[in-house]
Amino acid sequence: MLNSKESARFSWPAALSLVVLMLLIAGVFIFWRLETWPARTITQSTEDLERLGKDLRAAFIDIAHLQPRITVNNRTIVNEATPTAELAILERQLKVKREFQHTWAGSSKRIKLSGTFLVKAGFDLREDVAVDVRPDEIVVHVPHAIIVGIEEKHVDVLALDNGLWNRISGADLEKELAQLPEMARTQALETGLPTEAEQELQHQLDKRIHSRQPLKLLFNGAAPVESPAVNR
Repeated sequence: MLNSKESARFSWPAALSLVVLMLLIAGVFIFWRLETWPARTITQSTEDLERLGKDLRAAFIDIAHLQPRITVNNRTIVNEATPTAELAILERQLKVKREFQHTWAGSSKRIKLSGTFLVKAGFDLREDVAVDVRPDEIVVHVPHAIIVGIEEKHVDVLALDNGLWNRISGADLEKELAQLPEMARTQALETGLPTEAEQELQHQLDKRIHSRQPLKLLFNGAAPVESPAVNR
């Protein structure tokens, strides 16, 4: 009976010491968690950004068969780009007409042509393409869209009128035929096909990448300006 009372008397200080020790351990652990929270948050955020950068790389491979240079918080995680020549984003079928007339010594010759062309707008991917992933935004550096292809679909000769002594030569016809694709190029530029290609690339990336921060396309340099073909 006496032993039981003595055990109870000595157990209280031991229990109190154990509680105090547990509280100290808990306090140290909480202090450590609070002290290391910013570093752990930055690490987790960087991991998320790197994961997003890899998703962007996969999106470019799917859309453009291109692996761009990718940086996360100014640190490069993918440096080598896959060599790809050009990427066509939009196609449009355009019809153009051209008429040439020449008079010499009162004798006139006339050529009238009509052509249908498939014009493709896209990007020259031999230029630098880079993706910069930041906590507040994603910036994609790409060249301005250009006309990357003109495919002849059909050409009609509407008129070949010779003068009495002013005759149409093979060089005349060849020269006029060569102007048709240039006219299709000019028409595509005037109707804003390259601008539509830039907007389409933005749309495809927005559709493919679901991120909290906005994705912005930043085009390198000035938009290309081409002289229109003269329709004589």
